Amino acid sequence: MSINTVVLLGNCGADPEIRRTQAGQKVANIRLATSEYWKDKATGEKRETTEWHRVVVFNEHLAEMVEKHVKKGSKIHVTGKLATKKWQKDGQDHYTTEVVVGTFNGTVTLEGGGQGSQTDERGYGTTTSREAPPGGASGPSGGDLDDQIPF
Repeated sequence: MSINTVVLLGNCGADPEIRRTQAGQKVANIRLATSEYWKDKATGEKRETTEWHRVVVFNEHLAEMVEKHVKKGSKIHVTGKLATKKWQKDGQDHYTTEVVVGTFNGTVTLEGGGQGSQTDERGYGTTTSREAPPGGASGPSGGDLDDQIPF
């Protein structure tokens, strides 16, 4: 048995690129940055390293959600699988590795940032509010949700 699963939480480096396949299916391409932070022991300075990831969303419903709600700077949570593409240019082989969110595997969730929406493949592109209703009430009785959970 083998597993090919990638989980990323990061910020979009640009607005998503939306295109269509030859068959007319909507596809979203996302440039996602993930960063690590640490303190340099020798100098005491804060350090950062950023990795850039190519994310390709082949699920049409998720691609529509990405088109409507994801922008440069949006924080998103992505699950998918790694896929390496090979192509030739000027007689030389070139490779790129992408995180692929397919029709039946993977999710895209919009996190925080005031957007207040999330979705994944099981939601078929619908958005669900994460923000509290107007007036600061969190639930039907107006109290904190934690107070309403019986366990």
